[in-house]
Amino acid sequence: MQLKKIQEYIQSYKKYLKSPQAYDLLYLWESQFHFQNKWDTEREDFVKMLDECFQNATTKRLWKREAYYPKKMLLALATLQPDFVRHMFFDLFNEDKAIDSRCDRFRFYCDELMIEYRRAHPISIDTGHYQDYAMISLYLAFRYPSKYPYYNANAFKKCLQGLGAKNLPLADDIERFFKLSKTLKTFIYKDEELLQLHQKRLLARHYQEDSMLLVSEFMQVLF
Repeated sequence: MQLKKIQEYIQSYKKYLKSPQAYDLLYLWESQFHFQNKWDTEREDFVKMLDECFQNATTKRLWKREAYYPKKMLLALATLQPDFVRHMFFDLFNEDKAIDSRCDRFRFYCDELMIEYRRAHPISIDTGHYQDYAMISLYLAFRYPSKYPYYNANAFKKCLQGLGAKNLPLADDIERFFKLSKTLKTFIYKDEELLQLHQKRLLARHYQEDSMLLVSEFMQVLF
């Protein structure tokens, strides 16, 4: 990566933060803040807790779009096996384990549960669980705001290209994405003007003092 290009993109990002479009993605921060207030793995009504964690006053697009229903299927799998899904999140959020292994195990567990779900609902039209790397990264970003960003595969690849990186990934590389994001965060959070512009647009329901969503937005709007 080239330092000069990073600085150029940061200047472009500050222009974005001064524009009316700077409010377009604030639903990310609202959803993260809401999750932080609701997440509680000790609750007995685990499925209801999950449902309450993923709410937003303006949009459901993070977990419900055309042909994409990750929240619906997560709740369905949790209804089928609540204790196992609770364990899945314990494992995903275990910072003592490698991040790529945690993400892959979460997907594997969902694959296994989906087999059981199809047996229990043979005439259901639901054929997939939709727990992809984007959704898994969202869980991580909401649980640990200062450590994990929200994964957008297309923006990630274009960001690598824009920064002059070599050996672009041919498939999802979630570990490399998190490493790149950590590097970008260092530069973004050193820019006081950028942080002031960001904080100026936030309302109480968006507030998160230290959030990697700033890196997610940086990639998404610039690339």
